[in-house]
Amino acid sequence: MAGTKNHDFHILPPDLVPLLTTIGAFTFTTGMVLNMHDMAGGKVVPWLGLALLIASAWQWFTKIIQEAHAGDHTPVVQLHQRYGMILFIASEVMFFVGWFWAFFDFALFPSEIAEVVGGQFPPKAVEEVMNAFDLPLLNTLILLCSGTTVTWAHHSLIHGDRDGLKKGLWATVALGMLFTSIQAYEYAAAPFGFGGNTYSSAFYMATGFHGFHVIIGTIMLIVCLKRAYNGDFTPRQHFGFEAAAWYWHFVDVVWLFLYVAVYVWGGWGYPTH
Repeated sequence: MAGTKNHDFHILPPDLVPLLTTIGAFTFTTGMVLNMHDMAGGKVVPWLGLALLIASAWQWFTKIIQEAHAGDHTPVVQLHQRYGMILFIASEVMFFVGWFWAFFDFALFPSEIAEVVGGQFPPKAVEEVMNAFDLPLLNTLILLCSGTTVTWAHHSLIHGDRDGLKKGLWATVALGMLFTSIQAYEYAAAPFGFGGNTYSSAFYMATGFHGFHVIIGTIMLIVCLKRAYNGDFTPRQHFGFEAAAWYWHFVDVVWLFLYVAVYVWGGWGYPTH
């Protein structure tokens, strides 16, 4: 693999990728603000920023894979990669802490000012909530099963069973897609919209961002599946798969807390849809 470095195709100038990633993130977030306030450029700027982010991520991750093929990922480098992934997951945990904090704040201290809230949670404007023991329970079982299948894939890889690695990844990707499909149907059939009151806003932000993380995790596992067919992973060097598995387990744990707090506790005793 090392001999192919001179033939690499670069979407962006390699030395400028970190800078362009920062510009892409700034452009995307600024564009979203413009879009939410119906300002000029709000329909175009977010897409420009997103395109730059995707191009930067593609080139960055491709380079990391090429370095692994070239033997540049020494034990020390792999250790630092693990530290980086741990810190990334920790930042994601704090991201969800913010949404859960908002949900519990609304639930424990409901406002008595607005008529739609009326000093109760869920607010008066919400006539029905999602039945926690219907589709949400099914999705919980699906994610728990996916955690088992990704562990199966990891165990197979460690023991040199590449067939088990592929089957475990196929099963995990299928379960991730099934989870996303069911959540999309749940949103379509939900008895309340996004805005208008504290419950619906907190509900969609928490579950929606979790769903987005499931999609990202599924993409990561699809990449791992493609690399597995390419023969990239070995029992001693497979950080790319390990990072994806860690991320998937993180998504599972967040959902379990979200299911109990938002679906079960958050709507306990309220009429269900």
